[in-house]
Amino acid sequence: MSKKRVYASIEIADQEIRLVVLEIFESRYNVLRVESVACSGVQNPTIVNEANVVSAIRTAVTNAQAALGYRIERVLLAIPSVNVMRSNQKVHVQIEDGTKSIRLFHIQQGYNKAIQKKLGDDVEFVNANRISYIVNGQETKKIPLSQTCEEFTMDIDLLYANKEMIYAYARCIEQANLEILDLCLDSYAIAQETAVLVQSNDRPIIQLDLEKDHCTMGFFTNGRLISCANLENGYNSFVEDITKKYRLSDEVGYRLLQNIFSGNEDENSDVIVYIEQKEDMRVEITAKELANVCLPKIRQWIANVNEACTPIVRQGNAKYVITGKGSNISVLKDMDKAFNAEALIYEEQSIGARDGSYVCGLGMAYAWQDINRIRHSDKISANNNELEASIDSINQQSKNGEGGFTKKLKSVILSEND
Repeated sequence: MSKKRVYASIEIADQEIRLVVLEIFESRYNVLRVESVACSGVQNPTIVNEANVVSAIRTAVTNAQAALGYRIERVLLAIPSVNVMRSNQKVHVQIEDGTKSIRLFHIQQGYNKAIQKKLGDDVEFVNANRISYIVNGQETKKIPLSQTCEEFTMDIDLLYANKEMIYAYARCIEQANLEILDLCLDSYAIAQETAVLVQSNDRPIIQLDLEKDHCTMGFFTNGRLISCANLENGYNSFVEDITKKYRLSDEVGYRLLQNIFSGNEDENSDVIVYIEQKEDMRVEITAKELANVCLPKIRQWIANVNEACTPIVRQGNAKYVITGKGSNISVLKDMDKAFNAEALIYEEQSIGARDGSYVCGLGMAYAWQDINRIRHSDKISANNNELEASIDSINQQSKNGEGGFTKKLKSVILSEND
């Protein structure tokens, strides 16, 4: 079997389906493909038209497959942080063999027992939040394989979410003829990619996932997600007065937000940033008009966040981390001092996915890697045979000569020497 581990993740976001395909090799990953397909079947973040969502998922997957040369059969699926609940389970694991040595099946046994816990009829288990191991009274986060012990307990924090929503999201994936490799809460996945989980060991962190029609707030401390809440307004509320006035699409409105040059109205000039000729009028929008309309809306959104998070901030040393598609709005960096605690506008640095939209998709791969150290699944997202054939083809091209670019470069050099 190839050492190349290819995984695909899907996030069903506000008015958009996002697909990230990446390969993992020895804990490093490379982004192979990202796709974003408009979809009118999702509203904040409820699925209102499954057929539209399924069609958009199929389009994203088909586009990625055409570019990659192999089929995607399984995906990691992000679940919205709605009605999130936590449960902490302490599971005592019997080490019954004579060696008293902890083996993988002991850890799997403890994990499987913990996730059987039911919290109610309206929520369903999504993913583990944090797992620690207590061996002979000493706690560790590292899997204690082969350690000899008399007493072994697993401390497992679990995350649950809205059952009806989970089933609706899963149905769309299955109707798109895909298998679900695993589920992950979107707030948790984002925290994996942004390192919020690690940072929250030292200080309380408020993660803001800013999307088109809503913003999800996640509170993290002691290396785990504690709670989530949703603000009704997303970045679309910043610009909707402009889009309604000039009858512009939401996508145009989002692009306009990129043209606010400063967080101070007076520093935005009268330069025209958008022109469109409609049947009954000519639209000309300046950076100054944009700033005058949008900046007060952004300040109000920040004020709402500050008010909601005041109890956390009062604990001291709190920090905001802003992610999601809205984090691409550059003027937010100019306005970070308006928050009532330190604020970071997260900038994704992964080559091929330098966009706040894909933070969740990337984080799902990290979350899967973590839990798969216990589950030990060999499944990947790509069709194995087609992936092997693709790798063999690339290797054969390398043996027969260099890749296309190198070959062209060589021919240019040789022709110059002639």
